[in-house]
Amino acid sequence: MIPALRFAALCTCSLGFARISFAADVGEPLKRSGDEIMVCGQLFHTTAPVVLWTDPGGYDAYRIERRFAPLEKAGWAETVKELPDFSSSGPARYGMRLDGLSADQVEQVRGGGWPLPLLQEVVDQFVIHYDVCPVSQTCFKVLHDHRNLSVHFMLDVDGTIYQTLDLKERARHATISNSRSIGVEIANMGAYPVKEKQTLEKWYAAHDGGEIRLRPAKAYDELGVRTPSFVGRPARQELITGEIQGRQLAQYDFTPQQYASLIKLTATLCRILPKIKCDYPRDESGKLIPRKLDDDAWRQYQGVLGHYHVQLNKTDPGPAFQWDKVIDGARELMP
Repeated sequence: MIPALRFAALCTCSLGFARISFAADVGEPLKRSGDEIMVCGQLFHTTAPVVLWTDPGGYDAYRIERRFAPLEKAGWAETVKELPDFSSSGPARYGMRLDGLSADQVEQVRGGGWPLPLLQEVVDQFVIHYDVCPVSQTCFKVLHDHRNLSVHFMLDVDGTIYQTLDLKERARHATISNSRSIGVEIANMGAYPVKEKQTLEKWYAAHDGGEIRLRPAKAYDELGVRTPSFVGRPARQELITGEIQGRQLAQYDFTPQQYASLIKLTATLCRILPKIKCDYPRDESGKLIPRKLDDDAWRQYQGVLGHYHVQLNKTDPGPAFQWDKVIDGARELMP
């Protein structure tokens, strides 16, 4: 009798990420390395720190209960009592990607079985938001507990990426783009009209020597930030001003850690989902379009874009966002 059953397996990714031969014991756990995102149930490396909704301390948008409400009031029945508007959209903060699918394809995926090639045909936009929150923990509390919304990724001030849903799900983050897009909320206090720029003084302050630092209401350790004793600094020290949707806005930049992780996430998504072109909306001269795309341009656009490119009433990710830094950096990582 064979005392221990062992088997050999060959793991081959069709996109060329890895080709690994390994032997494993029956019942042996398969550990994540900590940088993977999940797409159609498959794990893909980003080389950036990633916390999945299945990980301890992760943020789970599949849950009906409110994450940060008292347990006895977190259930759906109590939530609707406190927040009656929730009842109109139901307890799930996400839905199915149905646009463009045939009846047979809908039947196939409604049970959860999304094949990656089908998702690659459906998803062609990556929408970038700022969350007007000091940290991702606050973002999830606002979206999930108070607004009955969702987003696939949240990017914290220290560069940690939180994934809350498999990318096969239709998150509620960008209205008309939801069915065809992936969304990320980046922790940043946002942009304000230049005349109201003093609003940012509550969240940004000059430290000893004049260095501008983020100033959260509590220590970052108490707000779920994973890097011990983290100190947040904008990638550029000066207050950035620029025009979005025809308005002059002021904003502090995102952190260097956020840019580093976003570059890796963007490259990963553009490689896994090749209809997301690694570029941003440009005008005839090749410059960034700083406003909502017209209907025809939006329908035709495939690539990375801001929330303000989708909706006239949005200004995120704001004038401080460095589009070339992200796109050029992502292109360098892609084969």
